[in-house]
Amino acid sequence: MHIRGDHAELAVGGRLDVRSAADARTVLHSAVDTGVGDLVLDLSELDSWDATGLGVIMGAHRRAGRCGRRLVLRGVPVQMQRLLVATRLHRILAIEGGIGVESLPRV
Repeated sequence: MHIRGDHAELAVGGRLDVRSAADARTVLHSAVDTGVGDLVLDLSELDSWDATGLGVIMGAHRRAGRCGRRLVLRGVPVQMQRLLVATRLHRILAIEGGIGVESLPRV
């Protein structure tokens, strides 16, 4: 997993899973704490995430809310969009452009 960017926009690539969760959490929390306004999280280079990785995203979302900020997901890959819809988290998280539930391929 790699994360690059600053306190306003971060790009996440690779796998966001149990092995990378602690490092990702540290970077995301630091970005939330040091910035103002929306924090955009570009996931277009993300290969996969597991439940732990999704928990990191939700933790950053909650932390941003407590800091008066908003976490905005950009470039969410289709397979991860399906997971957000299945868990109904697409209703809670801010997703740039939204998720067209009807247009997602059925599995």
